[in-house]
Amino acid sequence: MSDLNALRGRRVVLGVTGGIAAYKAVEICRQLVDAGAHVIPVLTSGAQKFIGALTFSALASEPARTDLFGNPDDPIPHTRLGQSADLVIVAPATARFVGKYRAGISDDLLSATLLATRAPVLVAPAMHTEMWENAAVQENIEVLRRRGVHIVDPESGRLAGGDSGEGRLANPQTIVAAAAQVLARNGDLAGVRVIVTAGGTREPIDPVRFLGNRSSGKMGHALAANAARRGAAVTLITTSPQADPDGLAIEMEELVNVGTAQELHDAVLSRFSASDVVIMAAAVADFRPKVMEVKKIKRSEGTPEIHLEPTPDVLAALVDRRDGQILVGFAAETERVAEHAAEKLRRKKVDLMVANNVSQIDAGFEVDTNRVIILDAAGTVDELPLQTKAALADVILDRVLNLVNQHLVN
Repeated sequence: MSDLNALRGRRVVLGVTGGIAAYKAVEICRQLVDAGAHVIPVLTSGAQKFIGALTFSALASEPARTDLFGNPDDPIPHTRLGQSADLVIVAPATARFVGKYRAGISDDLLSATLLATRAPVLVAPAMHTEMWENAAVQENIEVLRRRGVHIVDPESGRLAGGDSGEGRLANPQTIVAAAAQVLARNGDLAGVRVIVTAGGTREPIDPVRFLGNRSSGKMGHALAANAARRGAAVTLITTSPQADPDGLAIEMEELVNVGTAQELHDAVLSRFSASDVVIMAAAVADFRPKVMEVKKIKRSEGTPEIHLEPTPDVLAALVDRRDGQILVGFAAETERVAEHAAEKLRRKKVDLMVANNVSQIDAGFEVDTNRVIILDAAGTVDELPLQTKAALADVILDRVLNLVNQHLVN
């Protein structure tokens, strides 16, 4: 039970929606209470078609709530529940409810509570395979992830009607463990000043063309957003403001837009002394044209000769100036990933190196998923499975937090 200690004494709103898996929410409720949480169940009208509110009232810390308008003594129950909650869980979450939450629709007690809370939210979807794989549902889920909603993906197994496949509600124990992890992380980076760089730099050849790379900035933006949600004071230095379609950059202490490696170098170095952690997720060009043409190069003038020179080595400059700061580097490789990353870790003298194979179609540049290796100065090498960049951001930040805590002890 030690892993569930973060639940003890915390107020948890347990939302239950109208799917066949609603009966499993009873076990989620029981496990939360056993872990010491104060549980307030909220059932939608659809949920009550599958299971009664009385069952939850008998097991939970307070009677189950079912109606936004049903209690004259509590005219704004959604506001009270939302403001007092330490965590809101929705399990199971139907496809309909996921879409409604993504759209910000508030037409019952549970949806109104979700809009009225600043507490972290954990959603555990459950539905038939065809529904789970539908493009609209997947888009809704990814939007919620980007907004910071924690998703416990469904499992594969037996479904209603004798079918079998992906979409089965995750095991109640898995959901409760995820809830404890969310609460343990909430605010754990408070007081830590973090610089995150994101995107690929563009080195101009002429007013029209540039040398660049395919980095979208999604990994860096996920790191910045998750660090801010975990309480850090975040400065995001990015070449890719378009990587933030939901406007999450408003959560930053400072947002700095840059274009070239030199601009990124100057922006980071000018803020470095006031930081505790620098995460260099940006794909910084190694070379730039020695001369930028002032006019567009015309094809009719023949093939130009472009002479290159090195760009500033930002990580090397940070290492030379560091005064206790934690440095995280990234290595985008196309072969012998672990070997090249280990060599870069030694050469750059950073605390963590995050490396991936950007030649894979499901990981690296321009996609929402990533598969990385994390190496540290102690020689630890962790190969992580394919996961969303939002989920991976928290894994990296967990490693950063460990280093921060070690520095505080020392």
